[in-house]
Amino acid sequence: MDFRLSEDDLMIKETAADLAAKRILPNAEKWDEEEGLPQDILDELAELGYFGMMLPEEYGGLEFSTVTNNCAMEELAAACAGLMIMLSVHNSLCCEAINRFGSDQLKQKFLPDMAAGKTIGAYCLTEPNTGTDAASVKVTAEKKSDNYVINGTKTFVTNGGLAGVFIVFAVTDAEKGTKGISCFVVPRDTPGVTVGAKEKKMGIKASDTREVSFADVEIPAENMVGEEGSGFKTAVIILNNGRIGVAFQSLGIARAAYEEAIKYSKERVQFNQPICNFQAIQFKLAEMATKIDAGRLLAFRAATLKDEGKNVAMESSMAKLFCSQAANWVVNEAVQIHGGYGYMKEYAVERYFRDARVTEIYEGTTEAQKMVISRQILRD
Repeated sequence: MDFRLSEDDLMIKETAADLAAKRILPNAEKWDEEEGLPQDILDELAELGYFGMMLPEEYGGLEFSTVTNNCAMEELAAACAGLMIMLSVHNSLCCEAINRFGSDQLKQKFLPDMAAGKTIGAYCLTEPNTGTDAASVKVTAEKKSDNYVINGTKTFVTNGGLAGVFIVFAVTDAEKGTKGISCFVVPRDTPGVTVGAKEKKMGIKASDTREVSFADVEIPAENMVGEEGSGFKTAVIILNNGRIGVAFQSLGIARAAYEEAIKYSKERVQFNQPICNFQAIQFKLAEMATKIDAGRLLAFRAATLKDEGKNVAMESSMAKLFCSQAANWVVNEAVQIHGGYGYMKEYAVERYFRDARVTEIYEGTTEAQKMVISRQILRD
């Protein structure tokens, strides 16, 4: 398998890196403190096509591959992980769900505005009492003539306050278990949709996370994504894509912390010499570099196989598992190298430390990834 990037991939990566350096990184700390993204950066991202990265050109998208998309996502994550996950959820989960499983009518109805950034998507799977056990969702969708009526609450919804559409997983037939779960597109302005207050989070504060409630929300049957009862399968397949995104987000955070650690180790003088001269620091940097490179190989393998149309359940989980754990290890070491200064907000590694933690939680916890991997290994 050839992991060398094409000229187009390198161009997109360099373009994203330039945007990150000039517009995102200088504002990342401010957005972290304000716990949100300003409209001007959303408009700029929309103008540049970042809301339609992998959508077909017929809907206004750029039709990038998973590899190309994530080359850009890693660069954005290195500057601001909260901004990156906003785009990743919109593209890798929401747009992907409609484009891959939606009807032509549904695609024409929603994808052009989503590609243009006029409508941002949010993925509603997790509930207050349903996390890793996605099969036990309690939100219901009851058939009523040619419509469905949705009731219940979703929590930890990324893009909750920004979204114009919600991808909602709900029970249509409780007696069928996982085969009784369906997927719907619910416009935000539908009567009965209530978006809660912004969650106060440890990290990725620029990302908007909220609770979303549905009270007798009536939508047309044509807003169902795929067939009735196919929702759980849809969620599992789409999450594979999301896990690749989180793997690259983890790499971006880790790389940024690693680069800060190198820079600081060259500048910080102790015992009359830069601390990078000490073997203890050199060994930390060596292992940081190795973990980042190993993670990148796993992430690119998963992205490449997905682009080839392969089942990447195990590969995406391996990439997400390793990269998220590596990111948390790397940022911890970066803070350690900074010593007391690493604990201060004036230094970027403090933010990277907070941002990295969630990568082992969302899109399936570390434990959930091990469950997926072990099941794949033990299948007959």
